[in-house]
Amino acid sequence: MTVPEQGVCREDAVEWLEKPVPEAAGRLLAAGYGLLAAPLARRGVKTEAEAETFLRPHRSGLHDPFLLSGMEEATERVLAVCRDRGTVAVVGDYDVDGVSACALLTAVLRALAVEVVPIIPNRLTDGYGFRVAQVEKARRAGASLIVTVDCGTTSNEAVEEAIRQGMEVVVTDHHVAGSDFPSQAIQVNPQQVGCTYPFRHLCGAGLAFKLAQAVLRRSGREEPLAALLRVACLGTIADVVPLVGENRVIAALGLQALAKARSPGLRALMRVSRVEGGVSSTEVAFRLGPRLNAAGRLASAELALRLLLTRDRAQADRLAGELDSLNRKRQAEERQVVREATELFSADERRPGILMGWSPGWHRGVVGIAAGRLAREFHRPVILLGVEGETGAGSGRSIPGLDLHSFMTGFKERMARFGGHPQAIGLSVDVSALPALKAEMEEAADWPPEVLVRRREYELALSPEQVEPGLFHELAQLEPHGEANRRPLIRLGPLERSGPVREFGKDHVKVRVRRAGGPDSGRFVQLLGWGWRKRLAELDGRFEVLGALEWDNWVGGPVVRIEDARQIANGSKTAARAK
Repeated sequence: MTVPEQGVCREDAVEWLEKPVPEAAGRLLAAGYGLLAAPLARRGVKTEAEAETFLRPHRSGLHDPFLLSGMEEATERVLAVCRDRGTVAVVGDYDVDGVSACALLTAVLRALAVEVVPIIPNRLTDGYGFRVAQVEKARRAGASLIVTVDCGTTSNEAVEEAIRQGMEVVVTDHHVAGSDFPSQAIQVNPQQVGCTYPFRHLCGAGLAFKLAQAVLRRSGREEPLAALLRVACLGTIADVVPLVGENRVIAALGLQALAKARSPGLRALMRVSRVEGGVSSTEVAFRLGPRLNAAGRLASAELALRLLLTRDRAQADRLAGELDSLNRKRQAEERQVVREATELFSADERRPGILMGWSPGWHRGVVGIAAGRLAREFHRPVILLGVEGETGAGSGRSIPGLDLHSFMTGFKERMARFGGHPQAIGLSVDVSALPALKAEMEEAADWPPEVLVRRREYELALSPEQVEPGLFHELAQLEPHGEANRRPLIRLGPLERSGPVREFGKDHVKVRVRRAGGPDSGRFVQLLGWGWRKRLAELDGRFEVLGALEWDNWVGGPVVRIEDARQIANGSKTAARAK
């Protein structure tokens, strides 16, 4: 495809733009931060003190949990049940965030000798959110207090039913809060109106961690910080919340603790995921997280919860093996949905501003992941639903710059269930209402043309001579990477091949390149392309790439993982876009 002139907006355009450099970069450069000055400034760092805090996450960066609105009352309710030898029901969600939050709080309360009943809903039979069905489970278990984690802020019916049955309710959640939350219940949510907590982007596991801190402090117990953080970091990284501020501290310290975990469940999970030695945010996001998530997507998330809570190695190995098998099945189901939805959307020449599809053949447990992939591919919000009987249930994913949650709120009355974040939503809709809802959404999705222009923003423009181990280690100080702190994208070129293309796996390639027209003795750089076999063959002569710098133990040095590439010939540039 041809890259248009600057400023020309086309759906299939791919603009390569250098990320704007904030004014603070100059001050950081003068303070001696060198190559890191601009990346730090782009991540909101303005002063030398803030730079030190960012580059060296420390427990001092964890805020006082009692700064959260409702935390004092929530802690007192929990401790009152402890004193009365009562039973607490901890109701979580079926994704990594909800499961890790439930496991963390369950373990802490059990350490305080409280009777705890962890309850995780089933995605396929219970649906999303805190529901009356979980209230009934808590009642039958004899619970006098229900604490929700990663859910509940929009579950007024379930909250009111629990109160009607004589149970107290503490809701800890991070989803967009409503204005009509029942006054008899306690809510701990940094998104709620009036909460002045210094950091608004904690996930469900992060809030469970804060409640655990508060309860341990008030009870006079020591905080096992490493044990808490190694679980909290799983949800923090997997839930794709911004890895800045307090989340960065939770992730960084949690990853350090995760590498030293003695928990049979975590060790077994790392073994089947082939994670050895140090643990990175990438390994949590793409190896550990998907296996924990697979349970809730295809079977019961209780498998993942039991794995995190077990102290029996044999049981841990068995559960980890089940999760690994479920993850392979999940991958196959996801490929089917992506393939069929791609065909569906590609056949619509109108290409509306929002894409919506549903099918009884799509597994409801994987449509969210598939929607995320297709949103990136078609560069517009995508909503996919699996149909069972008269109900379509599924998820939506957005693109940068478009708040899907706010957009869909305008159609809330058409949906049986709805909730989520600006970039991700969950919903269920009566099948008979889907065609009309789709048509209305497409008509309303009249985005500004520039929103649908594909943009690749890079942070560094380098020559092959600059790609060396020192550069990798300097940029590695920005780890752990995630939302709002992505691995810096590098623009590298002009390049030419300096050897044959080596193929491995399924359409994966490695190739050695050097500066185009440079001396034969110039520095060589290894390019790594996942799924790039056909696309790399289209590039000949001079070209340039956008990619991320990674360390390859096989070559014993840095490599550039290709994310985009384009031909350079006679002053024109042709892009080969990665899926």
